[in-house]
Amino acid sequence: MSRPLHVLGFGALAIDDIIYVDRALTAGKGKVTKRATEHGGNVATALVAVARLGGRGAFIGWLNDQPLADVGGRELERNGVDISFAPRHPFAAPIRSVVMVGPDGDRFIAYDDDVLHGTSDALPDAVLTQAPVLLIDGYSVHSESVVARARALGLSIVADIEWTVGPATDRIMALTDHLVLPISFGKSYTGESDPAVILERLWSAERSAVVLTDGDRGSYVRQKDDAVRWHVPAYAVQAVDTTGAGDCFHGAYAFALAEGKGPLGCAAYATAAAAVSVTAHGGRRGLPGNQTCQAWMMGENAPRPAPLTSG
Repeated sequence: MSRPLHVLGFGALAIDDIIYVDRALTAGKGKVTKRATEHGGNVATALVAVARLGGRGAFIGWLNDQPLADVGGRELERNGVDISFAPRHPFAAPIRSVVMVGPDGDRFIAYDDDVLHGTSDALPDAVLTQAPVLLIDGYSVHSESVVARARALGLSIVADIEWTVGPATDRIMALTDHLVLPISFGKSYTGESDPAVILERLWSAERSAVVLTDGDRGSYVRQKDDAVRWHVPAYAVQAVDTTGAGDCFHGAYAFALAEGKGPLGCAAYATAAAAVSVTAHGGRRGLPGNQTCQAWMMGENAPRPAPLTSG
C-alpha cells in the first residue's frame, strides 16, 4: 500500500555546541581550532538524512507549543522534515550537547537530556499509518505503547539503541524487527565480542534483521531467511568529522527499507551514505543525496558485501 511518507521517527532532537581541537582526544589537552553550533540528535538527524536522500520523513516526537521556543522543530522543517504530526507541549525542548572533535574526526559527546522524551501516547493510528517505517532510539522507552501499536499496525520498526535502562529497553528491542545497533552496544549487551556471535545472541524469530555498525570496519548483517551472515566493508575515506555518521546510516537504512530494499541492500546503501557524511564538518552538512550514494556504490573501488567468518 502506498503511503504519503517514507519514515516516521521520534527520539533525540538536540542542539550541539561543537568544539574542534588540534590534538587527539586522548592527548589530555589541545588548542581549539574551530567552534560551531549545529542541530543534531539521533532520530532528528536521521530524518534530515531521509529528506536529503529524496525521501519524505516526519518527526512525531514532542515539540514546544510556542513558535519562538520551537528551535529544533523549525530547523527540521527547514531541512525538509514534516513536523505537522508532532504533539506539542510547553516544556518540550531539545537536548543540549557539547561535542569535542579531534583532528582524526573522532569525537566525544557530553549531553544534558533532562527534557521531555518520547511522544504522546494519544498519537492517533491515522498518524502512525502515514509511513511504512518507524525509526526510534533509546529514548523510545518513554513511549513503549506507541511502538507496540506501530508494530501491530504493520510498520517496520528500525531501532538505534546505544544504551540500556533494563527491562524497558529489553521490551523495546523485542518489539523491533530491524535492530541497527553500534557494535559497542552489542558487545556490552550480550557480553560477547565476536560479531557473528552477537548477531546470533540478538536474533529472535520476530526479527527481520540485526545490523551491527562498526565505524571504519563497516557493518555486520543477519537477515531473515538467509543462512549467510554478512560483512559490509566500509569505504576508504579520509574522515573530517564522524559526528552524525551513525544517524545518517540509520536514516539511509530506513529510507531504503521504505523503498522496498532487503536488509543487506539497506545496509550497503546506508554504508555509502555514512561514508559521504563524514567528509564534511558537522553532523548534517555532509549528508548526501541519492545520486551521490548511487555513484559511490557504482564506483570501481566500492566495497562489496562478503560472507562473515566467525572469529
